[in-house]
Amino acid sequence: MTGVESRPARASFREATARRRLAAVLDPGSFREILPPSERVTSPHLAALDQPVAFDDGAIVGEGLLGGQKVFAAAQEGAFLGGAVGEVHGAKLAGLLSRAERERPAGVLLLLDSGGVRLQEANAGLLAVSEVMRAVLSARSSGVPVVALIGGGWGCFGGMGIVARCCDAVAMSEEGRLGITGPEVLETTKGVEELDASDRALVWRTYGGKHRYLLGEADRLVEDDVAAFRAAALDLLGRRREVGLGALDAAHRRLAARLFELGACADATEVWARAGVPEPARLPVLEVGEFLRAVASARRGEP
Repeated sequence: MTGVESRPARASFREATARRRLAAVLDPGSFREILPPSERVTSPHLAALDQPVAFDDGAIVGEGLLGGQKVFAAAQEGAFLGGAVGEVHGAKLAGLLSRAERERPAGVLLLLDSGGVRLQEANAGLLAVSEVMRAVLSARSSGVPVVALIGGGWGCFGGMGIVARCCDAVAMSEEGRLGITGPEVLETTKGVEELDASDRALVWRTYGGKHRYLLGEADRLVEDDVAAFRAAALDLLGRRREVGLGALDAAHRRLAARLFELGACADATEVWARAGVPEPARLPVLEVGEFLRAVASARRGEP
């Protein structure tokens, strides 16, 4: 005995495959896949362009248990085309959400890991993302909570970034970036002066989980650990946000106020300083627990 308390080894959420993430987040052995690879449902667009296909099209959907409650769950496989959404990929996600609206499980978990829409599928992919957005809001309107978990290596960008913010709640790790336009695309279209995509520290400060948590766009900030994501999913499953024009108008007012207050900030650290967090430059290097304590103290007005 060394006298040092041992901690269970973490299993990285970021490094796991989509299926391993689902298996770890849900109750052991409970996941049942719908349209598994054996069904050979592949993208007709990729095959026509002589592009590689995947027998699940990079989207794993099905049902299982979370804390003994029946839930529907979907996970995007970033290892296939960066988790990008095409016609079949999006139809599987939208179809699962539509089924949830009919069967009313305790909730839907979306394990998002996507760079956005597949350029190879163009309008078909864009339409698919819009159908997923509609299906999320329709499921929520029927009383089925939808929770997004973001911690994959590709982050959550493009239309899937909008999908995440359409959900009732979002749990993120620092590694799970969230945004609309990715850093490389932003640099290409607006120039390196706007965002240097090679500055990884800047990219994480801008898109990472800590920044999204401080802005109120992530409800939980967790370690890169599948057990932490499971705990967050259990905690957030009962959280519901109002769906309707009133909620939309309120969100628009909050965003307008935030843009007015913070629009001139050149870096996330300026945003954190205005939030009253002491020594904002140290936040990126803090462990999640230390970070959350520092933010909680600042929100309470403590030094």
